[in-house]
Amino acid sequence: MRPFVRNLIGLVGFFLIWEGAVRLGLVEAEFLPPPTSVAARMVELLGTQEFLRDLIATVLAWLIAVGLSVVVAVPVGLLLGSIPAVRTSTRLLIEFLRPIPPVAIIPLVMIVLGSGPDAKIFLAFYASVWPILFNIIYALDEIDPLLLDTARSFGNGRIRTLATVALPHAAPFAFTGLRLSAAIALIVTVSTEYLAGSEFGVGAFIIDVATTIGAMDQVLAATVVVGFIGYLVNEALERLGRRIFGWSDTVRTENAALAQTAGVA
Repeated sequence: MRPFVRNLIGLVGFFLIWEGAVRLGLVEAEFLPPPTSVAARMVELLGTQEFLRDLIATVLAWLIAVGLSVVVAVPVGLLLGSIPAVRTSTRLLIEFLRPIPPVAIIPLVMIVLGSGPDAKIFLAFYASVWPILFNIIYALDEIDPLLLDTARSFGNGRIRTLATVALPHAAPFAFTGLRLSAAIALIVTVSTEYLAGSEFGVGAFIIDVATTIGAMDQVLAATVVVGFIGYLVNEALERLGRRIFGWSDTVRTENAALAQTAGVA
């Protein structure tokens, strides 16, 4: 069987176990509604204007944050990865900022930017810029020096060498970082909406309905929608990466690992 079919069987099996546990009374339906109820509520929510408004607000903030992370991380990563002096002088600052959880600076961001879209966009950007940045730096560390020397021997300057040699080499690594950043940005966007009291967004919708008695099916339905969006985005990026960077060793290694895993399973 194909991996997709096996994954689908596993997912259906999980839902059947969940449904059976609720129907048999092993779990209170008030606290954990069965998947049939959650699915019905999800369809209902997707037909309401208010939830679609919140969903669009979350997706737009997520897209802006991911776009900003790419715009910032690519040139900064090329700069830090190609000029050792700049990388050394900024290492302490980067290593200080990188481990700070985005949720830890929500109060500071709210004071500066408020609780509107700017806050969640900034926090999602802050969390998602690091995977792309460090993947590019790692890629430049692993580049063959002979490639750079050959480019310079043909009279190419630093900028042209970066554009024609370093950037194509780092592109597959940066794309892998983009996949990680997309997932992280979505998590932080919804979390910020939830914790910062945003007016619009799926996180704001969840915190609103969570205070209503008997609305756990709406909470789970909104959560499933976010998870489904995250899955679709990751699947689309994975397929796009294999199509664009099929020549890359990193992509071939990933495909081999997936094939080996499928064979063992």
